[in-house]
Amino acid sequence: MTLEEKTAQLVGVWVGTTDEGAEVAPHQHDMEDPVQLDDLLPHGLGQLTRPFGTAPVDAALGAVALLRAQRRIAGANRFGIPALAHEECLAGFTTWGATAYPVPLSWGATFDPALIQDMAAAIGRDLRAVGVHQGLAPVLDVVRDARWGRVEETIGEDPYLVGTIGTAYVRGLESAGVMATLKHFAGYSASRAGRNLAPVAMGPRERADVILPPFEMAVRESGARSVMHAYTDTDGIPSAADERLLTGLLRETWGFDGTVVADYFGIAFLKTLHGVAGSLGEAAARALTAGVDVELPTVKAFGEPLHRAVRDGLVPEALVDRAARRVLTQKAQLGLLDADWDPVPPALAGTAAAAEVDSDRPDAGTDAADPRGTVDLDTPANRALARRVAERAVVLLHNDGTLPLTADAAPARIALIGPNADVPTAVLGCYSFPVHVGAQHPHKPLGIDLPTVREALAAEFTGSEIVSAPGTSVDCRDTDGFADAAQLARGADLVIAALGDRAGLFGRGTSGEGCDAGSLALPGAQQELLDTLLDTGKPVIVTLLAGRPYALGSAAARAAAVVQTFFPGEEGTRALASVLSGRVAPSGRLPVSVPKLPDAQPATYLAARLGHTSDVSSVDPAPAFGFGHGLTYTTFAWSQLDVAAEEAGTDGEFALACTVRNTGTRTGTEVVQLYLHDPVASVVQPVQRLVGYVRLELAPGAAARVRVTVPADVASFTGRDGRRVVEPGELHLRLSASSTDPRLTARLRLTGEARTVDHRRRLHPEFRVEHQPLP
Repeated sequence: MTLEEKTAQLVGVWVGTTDEGAEVAPHQHDMEDPVQLDDLLPHGLGQLTRPFGTAPVDAALGAVALLRAQRRIAGANRFGIPALAHEECLAGFTTWGATAYPVPLSWGATFDPALIQDMAAAIGRDLRAVGVHQGLAPVLDVVRDARWGRVEETIGEDPYLVGTIGTAYVRGLESAGVMATLKHFAGYSASRAGRNLAPVAMGPRERADVILPPFEMAVRESGARSVMHAYTDTDGIPSAADERLLTGLLRETWGFDGTVVADYFGIAFLKTLHGVAGSLGEAAARALTAGVDVELPTVKAFGEPLHRAVRDGLVPEALVDRAARRVLTQKAQLGLLDADWDPVPPALAGTAAAAEVDSDRPDAGTDAADPRGTVDLDTPANRALARRVAERAVVLLHNDGTLPLTADAAPARIALIGPNADVPTAVLGCYSFPVHVGAQHPHKPLGIDLPTVREALAAEFTGSEIVSAPGTSVDCRDTDGFADAAQLARGADLVIAALGDRAGLFGRGTSGEGCDAGSLALPGAQQELLDTLLDTGKPVIVTLLAGRPYALGSAAARAAAVVQTFFPGEEGTRALASVLSGRVAPSGRLPVSVPKLPDAQPATYLAARLGHTSDVSSVDPAPAFGFGHGLTYTTFAWSQLDVAAEEAGTDGEFALACTVRNTGTRTGTEVVQLYLHDPVASVVQPVQRLVGYVRLELAPGAAARVRVTVPADVASFTGRDGRRVVEPGELHLRLSASSTDPRLTARLRLTGEARTVDHRRRLHPEFRVEHQPLP
């Protein structure tokens, strides 16, 4: 292959972008030099960027267009190599008409990896059906500051939860033949003040023990074949130019053998934003040397600037060969280099449209029988799966006994008040198609059924009269509607407040990429509206459709109930209504802490002792509701802690057991969470951290014996010399209902010498659940 043919495999082309709409990637319009396909294609093409996710297009027509493009690409280069097509799939396939699943923060709230794996497999099947090979998900960033706009895209604030749920997502996507992409590697979520794409200031231990473990787990256990570098720099080193990270750690230590792709325009940003390269050629040299293989979304640095850099001796051609070999290996794994490769995707197999797309006629397919509507990306099975995820992600934070609103206790008149009461898209995150792209096409139908909160409540509570008013907007400090809202509330038997966020991009929303918050107060005048409703004296149920946790002021205690959802997707309002009525018992748990005060950030439950409440600071970071918290409509008793042995070597393990019994009158789910507390260590440790969990569904009166084997390896941390170590000494293992609700504590001791461990260490406790017969 010539140099041009090899570098052509290292770039994508984003042919669908225009300067007519708002940006969907940082500095998109600054980077939109036109690409001359006729000049590029004879050399080949590595990737097609978002052929479905750039503009509203019927799925079948999109598949025909992609098929036609692949015929053209393969026919134009002398090796007949097609392109690899990638798409966003953060909360479902980000294309018009595809199922909008709950956002990743809701995945974390389920504490249910198996369910998330099933969801990802369904997403993967839809991607492959229309010819997509790679999905740009999951996000494995660990929340460090909830003011960051992309919190909704994360799985939570704990690395073990993020790792287990994220790894399950990768397994599901890969099981459908779609390459998953781990992002953003690494540290994007730890930006200063929670500002998007801001510098990251953290030490090597925080990076090693908080930021990297989810990526390490996914690389080791999921079969992920792609990693995306982060935009940010850490201590002055941009991730895209960090050879120790992208080559030393990822490949040489962890053994990753897939491709590293650039976050959109991230290589050019080495010149334009980071200032560590004086030209695009230097940017290409730094990225390629560090280990970035593919430039996305379109060709900038890896085109002519890279050609010049190689010819001028700035970049060894061997680095180009290395990246090209990785890309071509993946294309071979996907069957794209097979002699009998067929570009017709499964959704078009045997159709007239596919038959007309002939390699000798690049414009063919336009005369075929119109295929629109023949490809369904929002099937009943998809919607049922989206419903299950949404239901398991609903978190009941507080309840004075008002919930559930069962048929015999449903109020005659319900006042539904709040800016999210009657907005169809209030359940969607910023990477759902109707928000991410559809917002720029206001005259195009949404493409999926999105019942509003009002519609879902009306369907659930058929015997109740429901009156509604917005009261205020999501983000404006408009109080003109307060009087009408209060009047409606006073005339009702019960008030349901529908509050939260509006997802958007780059300041076009209150949550989402580039929509960072100055504090964790509810946006706009929503807190004042909530206080007005509480002051009416009527019972108020607070419901939140949001992308991050918010402080609720006195409502955390004054409200009759508080129900948290994190952008629960197209079935989210129905899931919320079914939980309010009691048809579904709430079983979600908080993947992020809910703050007590809006301005006590950044604060997560992983804080060390000095990060907790003290009498030497006037700022109290204590949460109103801690990580892992969640109520249901029954009660559980925990008892009979058994410890097989209170001592084990630093290379050994502990065996614990306890009994959990449903002591209420309804079937319910308890999540047994295992936290580790290390009282004395050679470096400062968080007060506690999650090391394992298991969901239990128990009928009234039923009990289960939960047995867990805990390897000493889970107590490891990065020591003073930078190596991971298991130290002898006292350990506390807490079997807890949440980070703020320990139920049973085993006080144990590790003995022997300190032991150094590496990426081959054991990552998980082993849980075994023995259901006991009803008494």
